[in-house]
Amino acid sequence: MTALKVFASIGSPVKILILWPNSDLTKAATKAFDSLSSNFVQHLDISSVSTNGESRILNSADVAVFLAPEASQLAVMRTASDSLYPKPVVIFNPGWGFEEESSFGELSGFVGSFEVVYSFMGLEVRGVLRNWKGVIFKCVRDGVVSGERWEVLVEEEGKLKVVSKFKARPSITEVETVLYNVMAMNSPITKSAKFLKNLVSNVTGKK
Repeated sequence: MTALKVFASIGSPVKILILWPNSDLTKAATKAFDSLSSNFVQHLDISSVSTNGESRILNSADVAVFLAPEASQLAVMRTASDSLYPKPVVIFNPGWGFEEESSFGELSGFVGSFEVVYSFMGLEVRGVLRNWKGVIFKCVRDGVVSGERWEVLVEEEGKLKVVSKFKARPSITEVETVLYNVMAMNSPITKSAKFLKNLVSNVTGKK
């Protein structure tokens, strides 16, 4: 479990409250985290945050983490975040895409209030002769935001290579354009055309 690895590495006695999207995951997480033998991580079903007893748990936390929440739970997340203020709140692996956030209505502002500190999203574009795999990546070191850019990387010969950077989070259309440009530059047809052009230039002495 990725969440177990992440939170098991936190050695400081910070009281962490993990809010799960449903009761089944909450029960499974409680059982999995028992191996940590720590009282600093608590688990809660996000649907139960409105009850008085669970409000006490919210107030006792130093930081709250919404793990894999769904878009349908945004209103409850905002309520819980308001109760936790000014304590930090983290969204870990949200169950919606960036392109959907503009359609959340009044909740778009709530989602937009979060700063992205880590994102690694894979994608793939089909070409004529091969499929191109890419990644949208951003990483804020030590949790301090200082103008980190969004990088678009493409896999070439088994390694990821940065092909473009954006100040703001790029849309899927922008990323696809970058990948299509990379595909065009590396296309055998394009390379053949360049070779013929250079060959003619060498023969005629004209560019």
